[in-house]
Amino acid sequence: MQDIIRTVNVTRYVTPLREGGSLPAIAEADDGFLYVLKFRGAGQGVKALIAELIGCEIARKLGFKVPEVVFANLDEAFGRTEPDEEIQDLLKASVGLNLALHYLQGAITFDATVTKVDAKLASQIVWMDCLLTNVDRTARNTNMLVWHKELWLIDHGAALYFHHSWHNWEEQAKRPFVQVKDHVLLSQATELNEVDAEFCTILTDSVINDIVDLIPDEWLVDEFDSATEHRAAYTHFLITRIANSAVFVNEAHHAQQNPI
Repeated sequence: MQDIIRTVNVTRYVTPLREGGSLPAIAEADDGFLYVLKFRGAGQGVKALIAELIGCEIARKLGFKVPEVVFANLDEAFGRTEPDEEIQDLLKASVGLNLALHYLQGAITFDATVTKVDAKLASQIVWMDCLLTNVDRTARNTNMLVWHKELWLIDHGAALYFHHSWHNWEEQAKRPFVQVKDHVLLSQATELNEVDAEFCTILTDSVINDIVDLIPDEWLVDEFDSATEHRAAYTHFLITRIANSAVFVNEAHHAQQNPI
């Protein structure tokens, strides 16, 4: 399991991945590897990077296959030779520390009509996405890949959507995740109660603290008086949500019994 996040320097912009509004890209770093680079200057800013980081590392702790996450430094001079004006603006706005995930060369997008997921794995993924309030694991956009015949989870930037306003965030930690009704694996998730008991044991307060501590101070700049206070709010939200997991598990059961 990944416990330390490496830091790399971006050396080459390879190609944009024109998916959604965030305009991630495949880039090469000074360690010689290719990464899917998520930019701090994109639409949702560093909050999408924080959601990605927390989502990936919680998934890793729970035993899912997730690409390695790295911090990626982008130099001020990097975008000067980029001819595309939109990309050049994005690069200029993203100078400093960004987030990147190891590029899974040759992976194919998960298709629920082609690849079947067993009940245990489906339940595990649904449970985690309810915890993270991840609205972006639907049949239209599964954010899962099949690589070397194994299922890999990607793209958690849309998770933790409460942090885009922080309004009433302590109460939001205890709310059901009603968007679970759209989850691509909901119908197969028939072992949610068993998974709930297992995962609540794994995600201890200490584990959550360690994951949230990975967030760089420079990403914690809004809404709070200090990075320490901001970080503590993420920790409190997640610990509270895990302690109230019965709420989102019951909502998932309700959605299964009342399909649209």
